[in-house]
Amino acid sequence: MNALAPADAASRLRLRLDVTGAVQGVGFRPFVYRLAVAEGLAGHVGNTAEGATLEVEGTAAAIERFLERFERELHPPMAIAGRRTMPVEPSGALGFFIAPSQLSAHPGGDLLPDLVTCPDCLAEIADPADRRHGYAFTTCMHCGPRFSVIEAIPYDRGRTAMRHFPMCPACAAEYADPASRRFHAETNACPACGPRLTLLDRDGVQLAVADDALARVAEALRAGAIVAVKGLGGFQLLVDARDEVAVAALRGRKRRPAKPFAVMVRDLNMAGALATLDAEEVTALDSAAGPIVLVRARANVSIASAVAPGSPLLGLMLPTTPLHHLLLRKLGFPLVATSGNRGGEPIVTETAAAVARLTGIADLFLVHDRPIVRAVDDSVVRIIGGTSSVLRAARGLAPAVFRHAETRRAGIALGGHQKSALALELGDRVVLGPHIGDLDTEPARAALERGQGDLAGLYRMTPHWHASDQHADYFSTRLADRLGTSAIRVPHHVAHVLAGCLDNGLRGPVLGVAWDGTGDGGDGTIWGGEILVVDGCRWHRRAHLLPFALPGGEAAARAPWRSALGLLAAIHGDAAFDMTTLPIVAALSVGEIRVMRTMLKRSINAPRTSSAGRLFDGVAALLGLCQRSSYEGEAAMAVEYAAARTPEVFPLAPLALSKGTDPIVLDWRPAIAALLGGLAGGVPVEALALGLHHALADAIVGVAERAEINDVVLTGGCFQNAVLAELARDRLVGAGFAVHQHRRIPPNDGGLAAGQAVFAAYALNEENA
Repeated sequence: MNALAPADAASRLRLRLDVTGAVQGVGFRPFVYRLAVAEGLAGHVGNTAEGATLEVEGTAAAIERFLERFERELHPPMAIAGRRTMPVEPSGALGFFIAPSQLSAHPGGDLLPDLVTCPDCLAEIADPADRRHGYAFTTCMHCGPRFSVIEAIPYDRGRTAMRHFPMCPACAAEYADPASRRFHAETNACPACGPRLTLLDRDGVQLAVADDALARVAEALRAGAIVAVKGLGGFQLLVDARDEVAVAALRGRKRRPAKPFAVMVRDLNMAGALATLDAEEVTALDSAAGPIVLVRARANVSIASAVAPGSPLLGLMLPTTPLHHLLLRKLGFPLVATSGNRGGEPIVTETAAAVARLTGIADLFLVHDRPIVRAVDDSVVRIIGGTSSVLRAARGLAPAVFRHAETRRAGIALGGHQKSALALELGDRVVLGPHIGDLDTEPARAALERGQGDLAGLYRMTPHWHASDQHADYFSTRLADRLGTSAIRVPHHVAHVLAGCLDNGLRGPVLGVAWDGTGDGGDGTIWGGEILVVDGCRWHRRAHLLPFALPGGEAAARAPWRSALGLLAAIHGDAAFDMTTLPIVAALSVGEIRVMRTMLKRSINAPRTSSAGRLFDGVAALLGLCQRSSYEGEAAMAVEYAAARTPEVFPLAPLALSKGTDPIVLDWRPAIAALLGGLAGGVPVEALALGLHHALADAIVGVAERAEINDVVLTGGCFQNAVLAELARDRLVGAGFAVHQHRRIPPNDGGLAAGQAVFAAYALNEENA
């Protein structure tokens, strides 16, 4: 018998559902409205600070059909995280309506990231007969800005940047029409009532508006100009991706000598002409998030060599807003689309600031009058082993919400120093905020400090603690110390592992392979080649790469030849400086050799490191692939790209795993000695690079077999390396282990805050047990 049916089947029942999850800004209320009306039910639905509440009243059979359809027809991006159902007293009222939103002291609803333009809106802007033809701010319930425009929860027009644009009668009629896809679409607008475009010169003087502004920008881009465009979450710098001179000018003006630029293409056909795409890459490109996707470039395509020098990959993205679609349709060729900022600074969001900060970089500014409430850069994704892995969580992918064990004390994690991002611990959720950037500059540090206050205010939460990296000199750590709450310092590589656990719904124990460039190990050395056993906030170091001296310390991150000298000295001692047949030694002057020898002999400014990232850097220098790097990871990527160019493996001696020690030491010296022997014997650099990857993957399996823990998490910046990640995964799976890669949380330092939040929650729960 139907559980809802009373003794009298004709009697009216009333049911209340309180739901949490992604239910605001996704069409949830219209979805419920249509279902309820279709089943002849009375009641209402409305946003709350926690999510949404709905009540349905009618016969038991009608309510049962409603619930069945509710489960079956709910579709992304709508997502229910929690639901509480209870019977309430029938009111006898007729009709179903959308109720005014309810406020509360502590919002708990999930915020939705910004979404790319949907096909229906694209069809409208392309239709000359439609009133939104050519309108650059066309949106509906299924697309458009969300996180970048919200001022307060719950998500309603009056609490977004769209409150500055009262709807015209036509838009208001759509907003009130249950049959319209703009029914309660909070960003609804049209040319008569919505935001508008303005073109400014480099001094901020107005040149054109609306359609004329867009036409003049297209002309300028065809002529090789650099244009700063105000997008969804900040400014982008655009230039013709085919124009060598224009792209080189952008590099020079932005002082970005080699780091690849992203390329925006008109559609998937243009993307396929530039790169080889598999099904997963197409899915990622064409998703509602619309990230930059790293894909393999085709040979001899019409893209300037300066777009991605030395890289076999292109970062491709589709247009993200109607403005971008209109521009790409006018042009018909790909555009470089890079963040609108100066090196080391956060993305610019305000017009006046853009004119001030980007003068000397941009020739023109295409702006609009819709305020950007918070900066959101473009997301970056790479398909690794058939799995989509987020390398930068931002527009479309952040804020990202993860459920885990509940804690009674809310707080904020501040991340590390590079690829900074924030994370909130809110009861049973961790909310990872969007990418902020490296904290080398005052504007970036100010953005972090401002951002943690903004997120706390948005959720109307009072943080009881701030978590940070245990590195005492990081700005984020110093900020945690002075914010006046309990400061929780989290070991760098433990945070990496816990971020991977959160991403995969694991608690532990897990074996976490945390390989990256640098992290404070708490013992006076620089960690980075760690294999840890982690269970909640409890952990121990199970294995690590053999440490070596790093002459110059932090300077080695931009000078891989320094790491190479450290490797050579670990193998050959002082005799390394007599190996003048090696180019890195031959290139040193007598004075440089004297300084390096002294550093290494006396351990002066030569800290010891177990870093896998610095190991890759040193190999890059030894193989002649990269002696100096202009951006993080450049040298290590050169080794990966060399390995990916060949199927031929030169087998290196395996890494020696120490016996009877805890932690196990992975001695790479036999492998590097074999690599040097192969290099001297004329073995191709590509085969040597691939041999190194095989040796490292085998070493990971060797430790896992000794640790005897089934779940293995691959984490840290080194596992952005697809060759290493895929080899390690395949060999671990072949040995019977369950392997977990990052998916929605970046494996690099952009995921640290999420791991710190989890660590703090576990630690506080143990403390209060």
